Amino acid sequence: MSPESEPIYDFIIALHKASGGDWKALASTAGISDDELTAVLQYAVQFLGNGGNYKSFGDSKFIPRCDEKVFAALAKTSPEAERHYAATKGAITSASEQGLLHLGFSDEGHMTTYYPDSPDITKDEIGAVAKWMQEKGLLPENTRLRKTKDGVFELLIASAKTDPPSEGGDIGKDVEYQVPEGPLQGKTIKLVYGDYSKEMAAIAANIRKAADNAENETQQKMHLAYAKSFEEGSLLAFKDSQRHWIRDQGPMVECNIGFIETYRDPAGIRGEWEGFAAVVNKERTRAFGDLVASAPSLIPLLPWEKDFEKDKFLSPDFTSLEVLTFCGSGIPAGINIPNYDDIRQKFGFKNVSLGNVLNAKAPDEKIPFIKDSDMAIYQKYRDPSFEVQVGLHELTGHGCGKLLQETAPGEFNFDPKNPPVSPLTNKPVTTWYKPGQTWGSVFGGLAGAYEVCLSSSPWAGLSNAETGMPGRACRDVSEL
Repeated sequence: MSPESEPIYDFIIALHKASGGDWKALASTAGISDDELTAVLQYAVQFLGNGGNYKSFGDSKFIPRCDEKVFAALAKTSPEAERHYAATKGAITSASEQGLLHLGFSDEGHMTTYYPDSPDITKDEIGAVAKWMQEKGLLPENTRLRKTKDGVFELLIASAKTDPPSEGGDIGKDVEYQVPEGPLQGKTIKLVYGDYSKEMAAIAANIRKAADNAENETQQKMHLAYAKSFEEGSLLAFKDSQRHWIRDQGPMVECNIGFIETYRDPAGIRGEWEGFAAVVNKERTRAFGDLVASAPSLIPLLPWEKDFEKDKFLSPDFTSLEVLTFCGSGIPAGINIPNYDDIRQKFGFKNVSLGNVLNAKAPDEKIPFIKDSDMAIYQKYRDPSFEVQVGLHELTGHGCGKLLQETAPGEFNFDPKNPPVSPLTNKPVTTWYKPGQTWGSVFGGLAGAYEVCLSSSPWAGLSNAETGMPGRACRDVSEL
């Protein structure tokens, strides 16, 4: 998330190794107080929980409650820790540059690593490259964008291999393209493979081992498609992995991995790496199965015509999971993926409730705004009601809407001569998604917040039951 994120992570891990699990002894060696140690540990937990030194929801930098000298003292307890600490260059506690306290576009003075070494790249240029990618059919989630001193726009593609695939990438064998028209007319866009090649190679190698130990053929194909994607930088291969993932109904061990959500890219189109592994809670899953079974009677109650719903509701695999590990910048209470709407429309999707996330809370948690006389009933029903909220949010909030779109030039998934009537205007809709467009590419940085608020809106009788997964209403009602 920031240039200093990786050395801060390495610094925290090095300190933990140096402590041998006894942080108080380490603090004593460093000559820091108990209060200072508490501040360091609070910072470390915040950092690890957010996958960096910026909040996963809010995108603002957080600063520890102690001076830089405390970290410097701890660093001296280990040569490894001292080396990683030096690499942070004081950024743990730095708050001198106001713009860098928030993630955002470089030309507005904010922090981003999605557009590295490109302080003068503009939002208009980023948007123009995104439009070019959309027209070419090149998906953006596993890319970063760099503007060189010569004015070349390099699309950095995450892949183990540093050379283009011999059979060609997702849009062919060419790696350099001249933009014929528009704001970037005459400029060069170059595809550069091998971004994070070392990490992607390790991931792909282990994914292939997972394929060797798959429970069934569907899982094996899924893992091999993952491996191809991570080795070659192909998001078409990643989409294949998601098709296989959907077909793997009711596994006892559930997982997904890749560049999934686009919330932290200021342009709202480039993905953040995440992965999880979890086991199924059979008892809770049976209850969600009943909810799925009731969907055909629930969906007609939504306040719009059936033209805004999928032509055929594809009954999803809805499971309650106990998370073993979830690596990313924030753990949601529920998941509805994949985010590729062409897959959702044709093949379906999976709904997941993360049970031990729903139930995770501090034993001494303070609960404001609840009268003492209401506390017992609140505590009795808080968890089950939240679970119902998540279930409805994923199933009817994310899962049943139809993306009105021109699926290919001249081809539509609705009747463009007689389009659906918007429940907002009581008039036929006049706009829809063009080929290759997604809600992320259309709404940009606003897409994440917009869609989740709408998918949790009073229209569906829901509250915001999770912390940020793709929603429905802004995809369904084009007039929005």
